[in-house]
Amino acid sequence: MPQETDKESESTTELEKTTNNESESPKKQDQVGSEETSRELMDAKDKVLRIQAEMQNVRRRAQRDVENAHKFALDKFVSALIPVVDNLDRAIDTIDEVDEAQRPVADGLKLTLKSFLDVLTQFNVEQIDPSGIPFDAELHQAVSTVENSEVEPNTVIDVYQKGYVLNGRLVRPAMVTVAKV
Repeated sequence: MPQETDKESESTTELEKTTNNESESPKKQDQVGSEETSRELMDAKDKVLRIQAEMQNVRRRAQRDVENAHKFALDKFVSALIPVVDNLDRAIDTIDEVDEAQRPVADGLKLTLKSFLDVLTQFNVEQIDPSGIPFDAELHQAVSTVENSEVEPNTVIDVYQKGYVLNGRLVRPAMVTVAKV
């Protein structure tokens, strides 16, 4: 009988070891699974954050594009109207205001030009008349340069055609003559 007790105790011990191994194994599996799940969760959170940031960037870009479309929708229209302003200016320059018969025509043209420029100003169109200011390649186009000791070098001394800006964006540069040393 003592042998049987030893065998029983050995088998009980083996059974306990097997049970312990089996119970440890699910714990390890749970731990490995938990780490893997945690990693996947972190990756998913990271992806969500990146997608949210991208969506925010897309919204901002779309909003900026819409704002620019509203701001500069008149660009072509303004470009088409500028020659009309130039022609009114030329007509005023050619009229002899000393002649009494032409004075009402000159006054009418001046009022028409002023009204036209006021409407352009209402729509954020600014006229560039650079006479006497330093040359700016962003706003002016130099047609010629002339030696002139009376003014600073690189100063605009004559304007052939005025320039125009719509909401801060150049529509047409001013055509100018620039003084050189």
